[in-house]
Amino acid sequence: MSINILMPALSPTMTEGKLAKWHVKVGDTVKSGQVMCEIETDKATMEVEAVDEGRIGQLVVPEGTEGVKVNAVIAILLEEGEKAVPASTPAAPAAAPAATPAAAPEPSAAKPAAPAPVAPAASAAAVSSGGRVFASPLARRIAADKGLDLSRIKGSGPGGRIVKADVEQAKPGAAPAAAPTPKAAPAFTPQPIFAAPGDTRIPHTSIRKVIARRMLESKQQVPHFYLTVELEIDALLAARQAINAVVEKKGTKVSVNDMVIKACAKALRDHPECNASWTEDEMIQYGAVDISVAVATDRGLITPIVRNADMKGLAQIAAEMKDLAARAKVGKLKLEEFQGGGFTISNLGMFGVKDFAAIINPPQAMILAVGAGEERAVVRKGQMVVRNMMNCTLAVDHRVVDGAMGAQYLQTLRAYVEQPAAMLA
Repeated sequence: MSINILMPALSPTMTEGKLAKWHVKVGDTVKSGQVMCEIETDKATMEVEAVDEGRIGQLVVPEGTEGVKVNAVIAILLEEGEKAVPASTPAAPAAAPAATPAAAPEPSAAKPAAPAPVAPAASAAAVSSGGRVFASPLARRIAADKGLDLSRIKGSGPGGRIVKADVEQAKPGAAPAAAPTPKAAPAFTPQPIFAAPGDTRIPHTSIRKVIARRMLESKQQVPHFYLTVELEIDALLAARQAINAVVEKKGTKVSVNDMVIKACAKALRDHPECNASWTEDEMIQYGAVDISVAVATDRGLITPIVRNADMKGLAQIAAEMKDLAARAKVGKLKLEEFQGGGFTISNLGMFGVKDFAAIINPPQAMILAVGAGEERAVVRKGQMVVRNMMNCTLAVDHRVVDGAMGAQYLQTLRAYVEQPAAMLA
């Protein structure tokens, strides 16, 4: 009996992906664990391994195809003794329509077997045994606007999670009998763009599309507020120079950003109420201090994570960040290396940017925007002196962290940055 190879869900937020490259062709014999293809997800390009053994009978989805829905058939594997794909097995389209979840294969024709990613995917259960309905924030908002009952809508996202397309396609029966139908707000219609001769059209990558969608949702749905501090970093620079005099002999070099990672992590350990995320039913306060660090790549922004950063030394943080950043730039991070994190640092100081405000990456509640360190004239004890200063702006989700809490966090961060010996204690 032939085996349908399905488009895997390689991240909790993935609903579709691009089949970037096939590593097998029709007629090839594959073994369990063999890399079959590369799939560009909403986060990175990942290699996908075969789960079952057999011979490739058909590559349903050509390489380079975008918008392939999760669980759509991408290839058919023939078992021992089979010579051809059964006539009853239809050639599935490369990508299902946006509002239609991929149909499950007929049991009589084939047994489904989703390929496994090289890295273990992070689990994201969408429905709990307690009857709680799991839906994306955007799906909840649209459902509320339409007066729809989410418990009557079947989700097509990972683990049955209700996503935007499910709510938009929900039949009227999904609405409670007494639910009012509010008037829908007029849709925003941007001005048309006319391409002139000499203009270049650059198709969006999957990562760029997801960045655009998530940042738009964040600004629309997360109540941001901003706190800016000016930090004196002379002691930090001196400490860095002394540390590098030791660790450079071992092939490691600590950067200012590495020291900011450590300082942010120590401050989060001191303020656990800030190391948290908002959900509709409860606040999730994290036990581990995991710091995401924004890394710019040719394919878009990605945030590899330094796990348990508060418990690691500066040399270890520096070595991990060097490795993570290098692999992020070529799309070779594992899922667990960029999925999660409770706090993000975005540093544009190396580009000479003095200060800026970053957009929160949900479900995180805070992101620190780090500007360039520069010499400035400041007043100390009534005297004008020159000091190295650095602006940092903390963007905060007001649902999770109040203004005073955010200010207290920055006070602690200041103490670690301006007295770096404290973060090493």
